[in-house]
Amino acid sequence: MSDLAAGLPTELCIGALKISPPLTLAPMENITDLPFRQLVRTIGGCPLMFTEFVASKSLNHGDERALRAAHFMPYERPIAVQVYGKEPDALAEAAAKIEQMGASIVDLNMGCPSKRVSRRSGGVGLMREPKLVEEIVRKMRAAVSIPLTVKMRSGWDADSRNAVELAKICAGEGAEMLTVHWRTKEDRYGGERDLSIISQVVESVDIPVLGNGDIVDVPSALSTLRETGCAGLMIGRGAVRNPWVFHEIGAELCGGAPPVVEEVARARLLLTYLEDIIPGFGTRHGALGRFKKIARYFTLGAVNGKQLQYDILHSSTIEEAREIVHLHFGL
Repeated sequence: MSDLAAGLPTELCIGALKISPPLTLAPMENITDLPFRQLVRTIGGCPLMFTEFVASKSLNHGDERALRAAHFMPYERPIAVQVYGKEPDALAEAAAKIEQMGASIVDLNMGCPSKRVSRRSGGVGLMREPKLVEEIVRKMRAAVSIPLTVKMRSGWDADSRNAVELAKICAGEGAEMLTVHWRTKEDRYGGERDLSIISQVVESVDIPVLGNGDIVDVPSALSTLRETGCAGLMIGRGAVRNPWVFHEIGAELCGGAPPVVEEVARARLLLTYLEDIIPGFGTRHGALGRFKKIARYFTLGAVNGKQLQYDILHSSTIEEAREIVHLHFGL
């Protein structure tokens, strides 16, 4: 542990679960599927991961896509499955199904800013309906024995930052952890970094609060922990760009040597990911599209990464993409 990390948390407690270092992989649609989680697991340093988020009604109806998004392997535990929707009974039923699947945690999505999710009060749209949130959390809590957690943004827009109000509601109805992203729905992926809302939530509840938003490296992780007093961190896009970020932050918080990322290791990890995603897609074109999505971020840390990114994004087949990686890294 460095002097900069002195006094910062090294363990996160969610109910009876103990997570060390206090780091989690954020739920991201079309990203945090089994192959990506396996990629992060291979590197190490992330003790708790979230699946892609899943619609409550779709999961309840046994929709194949929803089941695939919520799927995890036994060795992944502890694992969290995030669900979204707006109907309390449907969300409670989905939570019970998630527990039956063997998940360690069920998480309520109250933070997704996409129009598809939020336009009908799902995701961050729930933040405009505190009474509905109260009912949802109460019914979900009653439906499961595993920890129930909630992820939210600071509010709908700059004039309605109500995360503190909603945090109190969720904690009062039995949620055992909250994750707060400092952005509003209207900020989407921009906005001016302001961690004060996370600090206010930390001070307002007696359950662990995770900080979320633009945590991309050790300095941004330590500053978020120190400025907010949060119990841990949830990392999303920063982990797509640099899957070693958990190992790096964990070494700083808990001691140990930070990882040395060699270019050949980066190449092999990228190629392994490509092979792992092929079976999960109906077409090789679909697998190539997913590979391009991840490679768009992943290549930013590589030597001559911009050129590598350009070449992969302009590849037309999996074979061509694979060859580009081989040639770039001299394999």
